[in-house]
Amino acid sequence: MPIGVILDLDTLFGKMAQTSITMALEDFYTIHSNYSTRLVLHTRDSNKDNLKATLAALDLLQNKTTEVIIGPQQSSQAVIVSEIGNTSHVPVISFSATSPTLSSIHLPYFIRTTINDAAQVKTITSLIKAYGWPEVVPIYEDTHFGRGILPFLADALEEINVRIPYHSFISKLSTDAQIKQELYKLQTMQTMVFVVHMSPSLASNLFLKAKEIGMMGEGYVWIMTDGVTNMVDSLNESVTSAMKGALGIRLYVHKTNELNNFTTRWKMRFHEDNPQEMSNDPSIYALWAYDTIYALAMAAEKVGVQNTEIDNSTAPPPLHVFPKGPQLLEAITNIKFQGLSGNFELVNGQLQYSSFEIINIVGRGIREVGYWRAGQGLSREVDKSNNKSYYSTSPGDLNPVIWPGETIVVPKGWGIPVSGTKLRVGVKMGRNPQFMKVEVDPQTNATRASGYSVDVFEAAVKRLPYAVPFEYEHFGGTSGESSLTYNDLVYQVYVGKYDIVIGDITIRYNRTRYADFSMPYTDSGVAMIVPVRDAVKKSTFIFFKPLTADLWLGSFAFFIYTGFALLILEPNIRSSLKGSLAGYLGTIMHLSLFAYQEKLQNNLSKIVVIIWVFVLLVLASSYTASLTSMLTVQQLQPTVTDIYDLKRNGDYVGYIRGSFVEDLLGQLGFDRTKTKGYSNDDFAEALDKGSANGGVAAIVNEIPYIKLFLAKSCKSYTMVGPIYKTAGFAFAFPKDSPLVTDMSRAILNITDGDGIIQIENKWIGDSNKCQNSGSITVESNSLNFHSFWGLFLITGVVSTICILIFATMSFRKERQKKINITSLETRTDEKIDTEALPTMNQEEDQVSDAVGISPAENNSDSSPTNANMIA
Repeated sequence: MPIGVILDLDTLFGKMAQTSITMALEDFYTIHSNYSTRLVLHTRDSNKDNLKATLAALDLLQNKTTEVIIGPQQSSQAVIVSEIGNTSHVPVISFSATSPTLSSIHLPYFIRTTINDAAQVKTITSLIKAYGWPEVVPIYEDTHFGRGILPFLADALEEINVRIPYHSFISKLSTDAQIKQELYKLQTMQTMVFVVHMSPSLASNLFLKAKEIGMMGEGYVWIMTDGVTNMVDSLNESVTSAMKGALGIRLYVHKTNELNNFTTRWKMRFHEDNPQEMSNDPSIYALWAYDTIYALAMAAEKVGVQNTEIDNSTAPPPLHVFPKGPQLLEAITNIKFQGLSGNFELVNGQLQYSSFEIINIVGRGIREVGYWRAGQGLSREVDKSNNKSYYSTSPGDLNPVIWPGETIVVPKGWGIPVSGTKLRVGVKMGRNPQFMKVEVDPQTNATRASGYSVDVFEAAVKRLPYAVPFEYEHFGGTSGESSLTYNDLVYQVYVGKYDIVIGDITIRYNRTRYADFSMPYTDSGVAMIVPVRDAVKKSTFIFFKPLTADLWLGSFAFFIYTGFALLILEPNIRSSLKGSLAGYLGTIMHLSLFAYQEKLQNNLSKIVVIIWVFVLLVLASSYTASLTSMLTVQQLQPTVTDIYDLKRNGDYVGYIRGSFVEDLLGQLGFDRTKTKGYSNDDFAEALDKGSANGGVAAIVNEIPYIKLFLAKSCKSYTMVGPIYKTAGFAFAFPKDSPLVTDMSRAILNITDGDGIIQIENKWIGDSNKCQNSGSITVESNSLNFHSFWGLFLITGVVSTICILIFATMSFRKERQKKINITSLETRTDEKIDTEALPTMNQEEDQVSDAVGISPAENNSDSSPTNANMIA
């Protein structure tokens, strides 16, 4: 059976493949000597040229009537040759064309006995995610093979939120100068993680030039795809030395005795075939070439293909159509066996894979970093019995790496370019020089910036784990009245003019469309500045103000009730009254105030007086304290507490000119004619005039600016609110800038400690010294009835209980009297026992003593009765 082989025979790759193919035929038919079919090889050299590969395929089909074509070597060659194979029904089997764009779906007669480049994308992204690199730049060969992986790599990186800021492509025909020029361009960028996907020969030149210009030093990350990694063992020492610290990805091949024996024989055979080449281990492509021939030989025997006669006519032979092509294609795709490269099984015309190996180049040798398995992710060891239930993207599941620059510290993946370019920091004159002040030297044109925002920025830069050289670049005029707004400044990072812009820039939704913001470094929100006034008018009748009306009325009510209770409980006092209403009221009030001076005879009265005196002491002391506070302490309250009161009253409201607050007031429903813009220096005058006299009733501003104002003018004004929520001041960066995360961490470090307090005291002052600074809510200082409800409840309950006890005892006494009278009347005709009366009197005296009634009172009440009885 004639077999066509198309290789680039003058390359190391082609020479390795040819040795493997020859050995595969010899080994197969030595073992299967009884097979009736024999593969006959017809080899052609494509000489790394697509057109020559195409002509070689046509020659093999027309002149050699080949039924199968092995190769071609490159993906760009395989595309054209597979089209020809499709037309002639001749299977085209490639063990080296890895471009994902080659597919049996579009080219049914194309068979890939190597892995698809897209298969390694998950390994690359797992590695990038494990180390947390935010950006990656792919460096690829500008060929069909090089470009094929990019869509798959971009999609996979997008899934893990990793950005590709730039695509670097290098032509196969690039000179050393052109390669250097592209590397210099990469050196000026912030991204320092590169994925190299190209042929080994071009990659060798790339790494040599990268080392030459200093891009193989500390901080850089180089990840090589399997196209380069599979050939590392075959590269010369100068190239592998230049690659020191790079990571490589390649298909994992399980080491077996058969593979070890083959490797020994292959090295000897390769040296015989190519004495001028170094005797290296066979690459994975050499193993795939060997397994491909094995699979084809088995399929040919299964189909039983017979040689086709060659047409020797002088006319140009037609394109050969192989009648048994479909059967041979099906036979090849159904072949399964354990090959040197692992399990040989084709699914949809493509070799399957299970595990990838991650290696670290360390000079001439390599170190195993770890492995990647589908469904399990990263691990230190390949264990087929591994039952890990989670997908790992953790660096803890990998062995330590020696990175470029011979360091074990994991590179951050990005940094400030080492080419001398500084970070361009855009600054603009702020509304308040305390926050942002910009000066431009007229002689040197150098920009100097100072202020609260600048100090926070510079303090954050110092806390970054790497050096960040920067320079300020002036935007707009030096006056706060410049027509250029902060919206314009933020937009400059979007168009690439600045790498960062700083200042008193509020995070607003419309600005997030053009830039990413750091964590805010100031308080958030919008509030009002309003005048304050004394909450208490020190009038002639100020002595009424310590108690509210309900407390005055409640106190008077219990005052009367307590006197009334004492009057009931003391019959001797009650009996002295002449029945005058004025006399009763006077006595009640006298008892409420001076009962403790009276000689109370009833024990119940004494209990009521004790509780009532305690209540009076508490009320008196509270009243004294409250009145003293009103007379001696100035109590201030804001003139306005609700912004909507301003709108309802039609008052004028001020804002800082050029601020987004003007639009905010419109959103809150304020008439534009009722809002006025001021500079920061005009706030006090506008508030002092008031809304009725050409000024405003309140100034609506952001809290940081309000703090600055109150630090100077806190005695007459205060802050009310916040009335609206904002995110605070922050720094703006280009979209997806990796500096955002690091700067946010640094700002958090400042705001969590006393660093921000020192900066605030320096530029704003200590606003805590102002007694009415900050958001306040003023309530009445008068004491109300609710505050003393418990005391009144106690005295009321005690008085009521005592009255009930007294009434009960009085009722029992009167009842006993009636019983005694009835008994005496029934015995009028009988002899009166003169000794019974004293006994009865003694019993009554005992009852009177129990409730605190004097004997005199008892006698006075009982005398008439006795007289009647005697009569």
